[in-house]
Amino acid sequence: MNITEQANQYHEKMFPDYQSSFLQTDPEFIERFDNFAFDEVIQQDNLEEHTRFLAILAGLIGCQGIEEFNAMIPAAINFGVTPIEIKEIVYQSVAYLGIGRVFPFLRATNQRFGDMGISLPLEGQATTKIDERLSAGEKAQIAILGEQMKGFAHQGPIESRHINKWLVDNCFGDYYTRTGLNYQQRELITFCFLAAQGGCEPQLRSHVEANIRIGNSKKFLINVLSTLVPYLGYPRVLNGLKCVNQAEENIRGNDHE
Repeated sequence: MNITEQANQYHEKMFPDYQSSFLQTDPEFIERFDNFAFDEVIQQDNLEEHTRFLAILAGLIGCQGIEEFNAMIPAAINFGVTPIEIKEIVYQSVAYLGIGRVFPFLRATNQRFGDMGISLPLEGQATTKIDERLSAGEKAQIAILGEQMKGFAHQGPIESRHINKWLVDNCFGDYYTRTGLNYQQRELITFCFLAAQGGCEPQLRSHVEANIRIGNSKKFLINVLSTLVPYLGYPRVLNGLKCVNQAEENIRGNDHE
């Protein structure tokens, strides 16, 4: 095998003193995968390592990569991601994937934390009480998406207006108001959830605009998609890239009106 020094060093930082059994069973594959994922991609995307692993964990939940997610938890911690940040990624993913798809990730996280000697429950991160969720969620929604979201909970056809309300009090009021991650990080992981699962292009374009609005630039989002190529594959990354370009064009069009 001809694995580069950069790839070997990066793998060692992720998984100190660990030798994968795939080195014996699939050496040709590991040579090409490690050189690509842990050398070529790393040199291209220019992401800060903590951010890279927030994106990887969120992307793996989005694509339902439970075994790789489980393996990546200690690697993420080795690169500075905290247990609280990992739990916040898992919690927020429920709003975008549903508990049916997230339940295995919550269980895997708890098991992995137990194996690592991390005591549960972690310190609470909630900042709202039940009767404050709606107003706090609206504040978060406006801060991220803009003033046009004011009163969103009471808009739309009467038969489906409750879903708008839930987007405010549940999606934003229950999750975005929590500490542990800031708004930029929460929009980053939402971008990863949506890009990774596919079939959510209208929502993805909306959250690309939200990301750009709060400071996660187009270049940054392309770097995020680049780092996710080894974990999601090309089709979903290319769909995500198309949404980034479309959203930026929409922003520029609105700016010129």
